[in-house]
Amino acid sequence: MIRNSFEKVIDIVIIVLIGIFSLFCVVPMIHIFALSFSGNRAIMSGEVFLWPVEWNFHSYSAVFGNASMMRSLVITVILVATYTAVALAMTIMAAYALSRRNFKGRNIMFGLIIVTMFFNPGIIPNYLLIKELRLLDSPMSLILPLMINAFLLIIMRTSFTGMPNELEDSAWIDGCGHFRFLLRIVLPLQLPILATIGLYSAVDRWNMFQDALFYISDKDFYPLQLKLYQMVINSQVNDATAQEGFNAATPIPQGIQSASIMFATLPILLVYPWLQKYFISGMLTGAVKG
Repeated sequence: MIRNSFEKVIDIVIIVLIGIFSLFCVVPMIHIFALSFSGNRAIMSGEVFLWPVEWNFHSYSAVFGNASMMRSLVITVILVATYTAVALAMTIMAAYALSRRNFKGRNIMFGLIIVTMFFNPGIIPNYLLIKELRLLDSPMSLILPLMINAFLLIIMRTSFTGMPNELEDSAWIDGCGHFRFLLRIVLPLQLPILATIGLYSAVDRWNMFQDALFYISDKDFYPLQLKLYQMVINSQVNDATAQEGFNAATPIPQGIQSASIMFATLPILLVYPWLQKYFISGMLTGAVKG
């Protein structure tokens, strides 16, 4: 296809805009990375921007030597793995049931699920529910309320619905039951969708801290993001208290804060390259089929 000059100019403009937007996303992370490897004097004097000044590993030594930080990392990894497995299992079963042709009332049930995307009971009703279920200070409070994401369920159901009916009919003729058909035929053909749902669920749970802030008061069960949130908030409170002339607790150095941010961000970033090809194809499959 021959492209005229105007279309080429449009392509260049789009590429430039995307590049600028990408810089806005990448530059803050590079700055945090530089701070985490810089000396405290250079940080306090404002000499650090995109490259470390006075290279050292003191901040990371402090982070890795902090027992509570490592405990939060272990808790978060276990929490993310458990939540992802539970969310995948629940989403698979719900999507499969809602995609069956002979399931009466599936459209009504699917509509009720979609309604939950637009109406949320709010923080207080959710807290009261968790309290009545006696899940406060329990890791289950961070898993059970979020087992199914309506948006991800729509993607998986759409993909399941797009499977050829002849494939299902031939499976029934061969004596295949629902569970065998799901495990032996459907799921092996839906690896991109499974990777997409799993990645979404893992990233959401890894980055989430608000529910833990409300439901978890025992510091031994703090996930990593809540630990990081409190570290940053406490430092800001100490700075404000010091400016007002009151005695403040010893603030956490900015280098350690930056190292903690990198410590909490890098693990989930390392997952993306392994699942990127499945993620892209899964999103396209779930959006187009049906």
